[in-house]
Amino acid sequence: MEKQAIVHDIRDKAEGYFKRGEFFCSEAVVHALNEALGWPFPKEITKLAGAFPIGIGKSGCLCGAVSGGAMALGMVYGRNHGEAMPEKMFPVAAELHDHVKSVYGSNCCRVLVKDYVFTSPERKAHCVGITGEVAAFVAEQLFKDESVAARLGLAAE
Repeated sequence: MEKQAIVHDIRDKAEGYFKRGEFFCSEAVVHALNEALGWPFPKEITKLAGAFPIGIGKSGCLCGAVSGGAMALGMVYGRNHGEAMPEKMFPVAAELHDHVKSVYGSNCCRVLVKDYVFTSPERKAHCVGITGEVAAFVAEQLFKDESVAARLGLAAE
């Protein structure tokens, strides 16, 4: 499968998990990317994303999808105790932050949904779209890394 097809599949899976109510935004991103990476972590890793929906525990702060995207980056670039922080972590996480801000104008959940009635299908569709965008963006960034691309049978960009 080519890179764009895989990215599209990851977007669709993340959006589908949220749209169907199987997961909230942060959980959908983590689960879809863990799956796409071939389950490097047990499926229970998704539980770590459980406190981030609706802007961290419904506080309306940092967008849960962005939080999930940052956690997915940590699945690839994170470190174990005693290891040095990989140089790739901070720039790619900052790129995620900046990308969402450039596309949607903010990374704050309450700002992202201010024009919607929270319980409306329109707000949910908006958030489903953000969730898919974050999952796809993270996948694109990961595929630029030769070691990740090789694991997925792709050539890095």
